[in-house]
Amino acid sequence: MMNERTSPESVREFFSRPRPSREQRRALGESLRTAVPLDAHSQLPTLASRPDSLGILQGQEFEREADLVPLRYERMALNPFAYLRGAAAVMAHDLSLVPRSGITVQLCGDAHLANFGMFASQERSLVFDLNDFDETHPGPFEWDVKRLASSFAIAARNNGFDEPTQRSISALVARSYREWMAAFSERKTLDVWFAKVDVEWMVGQMKNPVMRKMFDKASSKAMKKNVDSAVEKLTEVVDGQRRFRADPPLLTPIEGTQVDGVVTALAPVFADYLSTLQPDRAVLLSRYSFKHLAFKVVGVGSVGTRAYVLLLESGDGEPLIIQAKQAGASVLEKYTQPCEFTNSGERVVVGTRLMQAAGDPFLGWCHGGESAPYDFYFRQLWDMKGSIDVTKLDPEALTSYARICGGVLARAHARAGDASLITGYLGQSKEFDYAIAEFALGYATISELDHAQLLNSRVFL
Repeated sequence: MMNERTSPESVREFFSRPRPSREQRRALGESLRTAVPLDAHSQLPTLASRPDSLGILQGQEFEREADLVPLRYERMALNPFAYLRGAAAVMAHDLSLVPRSGITVQLCGDAHLANFGMFASQERSLVFDLNDFDETHPGPFEWDVKRLASSFAIAARNNGFDEPTQRSISALVARSYREWMAAFSERKTLDVWFAKVDVEWMVGQMKNPVMRKMFDKASSKAMKKNVDSAVEKLTEVVDGQRRFRADPPLLTPIEGTQVDGVVTALAPVFADYLSTLQPDRAVLLSRYSFKHLAFKVVGVGSVGTRAYVLLLESGDGEPLIIQAKQAGASVLEKYTQPCEFTNSGERVVVGTRLMQAAGDPFLGWCHGGESAPYDFYFRQLWDMKGSIDVTKLDPEALTSYARICGGVLARAHARAGDASLITGYLGQSKEFDYAIAEFALGYATISELDHAQLLNSRVFL
C-alpha cells in the first residue's frame, strides 16, 4: 500500500509495474506447498508449548474497566463455546505455534461462527457477512479458517453431535472456503470486489427447511431491529427530553448534572470522528445534535472495554444512536507484523471496509482525548442486525450453516487478498479440508480444557 512517505520514484514504479496474471499467482501459491504442505495444518500446539491460557486473558485486564472484568469471565464461563468467543488472544498465541502457509490476507481475527450475521446494506436490503472486526489485522489466511472451523466443532459438540458429525461439519467449513475461493479466483477483479451475499437470494437457494425457517425468522426480526427499536428499548422521555435508561452495569447513562461537561469534552472528539467520514456522511450527521450519552456493555470478549452509545436528534426530533467502541491493538499483532496505523480505531475501520462488501455508512474513528485517552471507532447501533441461534440447529442445519459461513469467509478473503494465490496453494483435493477438521476437533478439546481451568479459577465470582 502507498502512503504519504512513499518517494515519487517508488510511486511511479508501483503505478506502472505490470501485475501478475491469475495463472502466475496460482503457480506461486502451488509452489508454497513445498515448504508447508496442506496436511501440516492439522498440527496443534503442544500443551507443553502453551503458556497459561488464563494468564493471557488476565494480561488483557489492564486496558479494561476493572469492575467489569468479572462479568467478562462470567460470560466466558457459560460453556466452552462462550469461552472460545472471549479467548481470541489465547487462540492467536496458539496459532503462532503451528506452521503457516506464508499467504497473508486481511484477517477478521475473530472469525468464529457467532461473528457472522445479517445487517442492512446502504440500499436498505439485508446482507449476510462477517460483522465483528475488533481484531482485524494482516496474517496467514488459514488462521481465520481454523478459528471458524474450531467454533463449529465446539458448537456441534455443545449440541450433542457425535464425533463423526463434528468432523464432517468442520471439514465442510474448509471445503466450502476452498471451493468458493476457487470460484472467486475465476471471476473478474471488480466482480469479486463488489460481490455480496443478499439474504433474500440466499434463503431462496436453501434446501434445508430448518435453515430456511431460521433465516426467515432471523431476517424478519432483523428488519425490525432498527433505530426505532433501539430507541424504544434503550431510551425514555424524562421531563420532555429523551435520554438513555439506567440499567447498570449493562447501560449506565451520564447524570443530568454531568451533561454540560460531557458536551464540552465530547465536541472536539466528535469533530475528529466526523473528519474521518466521507463528506456526504458528515453532512448527514451534521443534521443531528447531541442529546445524551451512556456506557454500554457489549459482547463477550469485549466486556470491560469502553463502549459508549450517543443519542443524537434531528431538528424534527428524529433520534439516531451511534456507538463508540474502544479499539486496542489486535491480538494478532505480536505474532504477525506491526500495525501500520497509529490509531487502532482506524485499523478496525480500514479492515472492515476491506472485508465487508456493504459496510456501515457511519464507520469512523478518533482518539478519546484527555477524558477518555483511548482509540475508538464509531458505527450505527442496531442497523437491521440479526443472527442465527446455532444452539437450535440440528446436524443437517448446522452443516448447511457451515457451508454458508465458509463461503462468506472466502468472499471476504478474496476481496481483501488474492483468490488465485490461495487457490493455487489449496489445490483441488480434500487434503486441506481433512487437515482443518483434525485441527478443529483437537482445538475444541483444548478449549474445553481451558474452559475447565477458568471454572476452577473462579475469577468470575
